Amino acid sequence: MTALGSVPAPAAERMRDSAATLLLVGGHESARGADLACWDGIGGTAVPIGAPLTEALTRALTDSELPVCVVPMTLGRDRSLVAEAARALAWLGDRGGPGRTVLSAPFATQDHLVGWLRAAAAVPAAALPGTAVLVTAPAADPFADAELFRVARLVRQYGRHRWVEVAFAGGDPDPASGVERCRRLGAERVLRVSAGLGTPAALPEALGVVEGGPLLSPAAVEAVLAVRCAEALHRLAHGDNGVAAGLDAEHGHGFAHSHGPGDHDHDHTHH
Repeated sequence: MTALGSVPAPAAERMRDSAATLLLVGGHESARGADLACWDGIGGTAVPIGAPLTEALTRALTDSELPVCVVPMTLGRDRSLVAEAARALAWLGDRGGPGRTVLSAPFATQDHLVGWLRAAAAVPAAALPGTAVLVTAPAADPFADAELFRVARLVRQYGRHRWVEVAFAGGDPDPASGVERCRRLGAERVLRVSAGLGTPAALPEALGVVEGGPLLSPAAVEAVLAVRCAEALHRLAHGDNGVAAGLDAEHGHGFAHSHGPGDHDHDHTHH
């Protein structure tokens, strides 16, 4: 998967000129798509997962003869978003005609997220001694939340900060508790960076937090979307609509499960 820094500037122009309708489907990392609305003007339409996605797919296939490219807007922590999007495309089948719909690769992986958080934490304020980084995101399920702790650990391991802590909007620990933990650990100041796809609500001034702003700029989002769309359309031209891979996205996410006696090595899908 192409890293953000290697996406050429003309990629965004190619997306605007590409012969496809782009649907940006959102889950818990984007408040079910609400945080994606600000990107509607860069070539895609934001839509939440579930029935609204099916309705948007049907409408797009009816209103135009162009292929429809669905991009799961996850930063690598919402595997169910990918699988649900794949199920929506599988249910729709060839209703709009064969070869009309394609599921792209997820917007980003956790490796991308680690790199982007490191970049967001490299602002001048974070370079001051005694600064802790607080990574925040909307609360999700326990497994997705646990993965954010893994991401934060990698940000700390390969960054310059002594403290990299995690907090969840609407979850536990909440941002205020996260700031308090940073202070108790000895931090003189706290830089909050977002691991979500929207601009997080500002924390109370009394907490004395330096706000890092959104994780990605609109130009960066546009460049990544251009690559995802181009890759998906290339695969679609070769007969791969991305659904089979998407249906397996949740495999290995959640509690471990048994396949019965003697089934130690299995190679099958969980459709």
